[in-house]
Amino acid sequence: MRFNSDPVLILALAAGLGWVLLRGGFDAGGRRRLFGAAAIFAFLYISPFCALGSSLFAVRAAHHVVLVAALAPLLAGFAPFERAARSLSLPQLTALHMLIFWAWHAPALYSAALSNDALFWAMQASLLLSAAVWWARVRQAEPGAAVIALLATMVLMGLLAALLIFAGRAFYEPHWLTTQAWALSPLEDQQLAGILMWVPGSAIYLLVALAVLYRSLRLEPAR
Repeated sequence: MRFNSDPVLILALAAGLGWVLLRGGFDAGGRRRLFGAAAIFAFLYISPFCALGSSLFAVRAAHHVVLVAALAPLLAGFAPFERAARSLSLPQLTALHMLIFWAWHAPALYSAALSNDALFWAMQASLLLSAAVWWARVRQAEPGAAVIALLATMVLMGLLAALLIFAGRAFYEPHWLTTQAWALSPLEDQQLAGILMWVPGSAIYLLVALAVLYRSLRLEPAR
């Protein structure tokens, strides 16, 4: 597997980091979040991990989990996402984000995205932007509402994962002929994708929900 040498991606990443360094106006926490986001972006789209997602659906599923549950929260604290988050309620954004996440994992739409560059980047952008706005709204919400939204997202992601694990047949045609080199059948690849989505993926939302709940309980006596 090779690194992605697409000049557009590399220039976009370099330009973004250069803009941050030259523009200023970010506190130390903001700069750390931006550089963390840049590192995750490079891992997702420039490292061999991205190319591996073309062979294994399990890697693509892990890619999407990192996109929405690691990269998106780092972006959520910035003003554009905070402003966008105020346009809809948290239940509406939860439903919208999960609808987008489920839709791109529908076999027909997923297959189309892997065969068309424009559609592929539409998939990546819609997953990331909807997740970043959702995380921004979670940050703005009262603890109770935030916990409910986090647990609802965990359950909906878990339902999709369960469908992938227990389906009994492989859904994703682009991977029917690409998994054998990794000693996996297409069905085993799909089941592994479901496990990655269900266990570490859902765990992220559960851990954040517990952290929000714990923090709110600690603050309650002071109130």
